[in-house]
Amino acid sequence: MNKREMKSLVLYPYPMEYDGQSLQGHYLLKGLKENGEDAVACSRYNQEDKKVFYEKYKPDVVFGIGFWGDVPELVSHPLANKMTPVPWLNANGCVFNYHALLNSLPLILATSNWVKATYIRDGIKPDNIHVAPIGYDPEIFYSRQSYDPEVRRMRKEVLEIEDDELMILTAGGDVTSKGAQEMIKAIAKVQDKLPKWKYVLKIWPSKSAREHGRDEEKLIAELGLDPDKFIYLSEKYDPHKMSLLLNSCDIYAAPSRIEGFGMIQLEAQACGKPVISIDVGGPRDTIIPNETGFLADVESEIKLNSEWVSKRMGFETRHRIKFPEPKTFAYRANIDQLAESLVKLATDSKLRNKMGKAAAQHAYDTFNYRITAKHIADLVKKYVLKEKQAVSRPIDNPVHSFITKRVYQR
Repeated sequence: MNKREMKSLVLYPYPMEYDGQSLQGHYLLKGLKENGEDAVACSRYNQEDKKVFYEKYKPDVVFGIGFWGDVPELVSHPLANKMTPVPWLNANGCVFNYHALLNSLPLILATSNWVKATYIRDGIKPDNIHVAPIGYDPEIFYSRQSYDPEVRRMRKEVLEIEDDELMILTAGGDVTSKGAQEMIKAIAKVQDKLPKWKYVLKIWPSKSAREHGRDEEKLIAELGLDPDKFIYLSEKYDPHKMSLLLNSCDIYAAPSRIEGFGMIQLEAQACGKPVISIDVGGPRDTIIPNETGFLADVESEIKLNSEWVSKRMGFETRHRIKFPEPKTFAYRANIDQLAESLVKLATDSKLRNKMGKAAAQHAYDTFNYRITAKHIADLVKKYVLKEKQAVSRPIDNPVHSFITKRVYQR
């Protein structure tokens, strides 16, 4: 291929909403275009629009954002129309189907080393899958001073948290999967060692999240914690409002039970906040232990011997698949280590500031969406379009250098 702009069609939940996959596709598209590549977006489920782009735009590659269950839309459809798909995949614990199709591709992108390891464990060949972390927008997510008018309004008027109160934050589609129950147990262990505090739990409004929330409320009561110290937010936040929420907190905590990447953990670091998380999954790729946050050991794993599969997953009938060996579908963080990390950060403002500054610099240097988009374009040009010397040397590529150091060992 001659040196020219790479033409890319990016398939994701489009028009953009504020969920993780939509933002993942949005930042890839934005980064490619700002880096001088030619790129357009399309809904991954709009068959007619996809065909129009195939015929009229004639992309060199078709990026697809999703997980293995989206292969029919992200891989099969482009291939049927003589396009070159490059899926950028997350994982949900196990890869049940489409192995032969995925193994036929020249390149698969995984959002983290853990995702890559999961696909390889479940039968995807290792030589065509490469790690490509998700980017964030540093013009939206950046560290603001506590006296910033918008931050003060969020903290004082919306959350009603006083200046002398420590704010802990966990956010996600639901906070249970982000490790909120483990953090609640950690707080209960050391509440006598903590200064005045409030714990903000931000969820995406849904029936599932509300049902999980009742479990958190029950746990709070069982542990004898003051329910007034917990603040629940259940509404959709756009990226700007989310950045204000992150800037309002003192500590971001998300020892996730399963995390393919950890977008909000990255955004929290970008906003200058130290993060408490778990030493498995995506957080191992985004957090520098003891420098930008603390990673608790895995206390236990939730393993399954079998699981149900269905027509929606590409099978002819609904049936149960038995695994040759039990497979891990979730993790639990070590409560004592979470509690220890919480006390360290809660009682030492200088440590919070030091780690927060390091976190913001780390996020900007490594996960700026322009950098992550270039990393992806370089991989495509080398492994798919076969341009010579397309991929930057590791020393010149901060994404490649960092993720190589943090390779996940299963």
